[in-house]
Amino acid sequence: MSWIDQLTIYLQRVAPDLAQGIVTTLYLAAVALSLGVLIGLPTALARVYGPPWLRRLALGYIEIFRGTPLLVQLFIVYYGLPELGLTFDRLPAAFLTLGLNSGAYQAEYFRGAIQSVGSGQMTAARALGMTRMQAVRYIILPQALRLALPAWSNEAVSMIKYTAVVFLIAVPDIMGKAKILAGRYFNPIEIYLTVALIYLVLVGIATWIVRNVERRVELPGQHIEAARH
Repeated sequence: MSWIDQLTIYLQRVAPDLAQGIVTTLYLAAVALSLGVLIGLPTALARVYGPPWLRRLALGYIEIFRGTPLLVQLFIVYYGLPELGLTFDRLPAAFLTLGLNSGAYQAEYFRGAIQSVGSGQMTAARALGMTRMQAVRYIILPQALRLALPAWSNEAVSMIKYTAVVFLIAVPDIMGKAKILAGRYFNPIEIYLTVALIYLVLVGIATWIVRNVERRVELPGQHIEAARH
């Protein structure tokens, strides 16, 4: 049997399961990033504009989730919270953990971008009669979101890889499917090399997409203006 025939047979065996794993991985990454935005942006605003108690609360959340391993967070959510009466199925536990973790990092990306917008713009907006929240919404945030995009793009690309930890709670992502296939066919080297190649392709495609988005939304001279402040 030629190597082409062997490769064809191998792909016929593993492709359906790995394709399902790819869909699950991309779904996990998309939901986690969306949750991260919903959590991270308000947290960043709380750190910059909130009262002292709210700033400390936001900082505590950020430090906890940035300072502890993602795997530990996943195990606490999936295995630890049931002891407190909060039980999550595998997929919701993965969504919650990845979302909270991503939210902590995104909060810092957004905070840095907000603070890089010149303070004079807030002053000018208030002088024109805007309230503080109107100035944040219409003047500061549109610029800050563009400035945060490069860092956020790195988070989006990295999230594809971060999802790999969820196979440890039996979520059928790429790694989860790979574990099943390796046990079924007793060829872990081939399976995990295939998985590595899949991640390389997914990360490469995601990187290409976000870099194109960055170029489309970037305003000429904006980074120079932000750097002065």
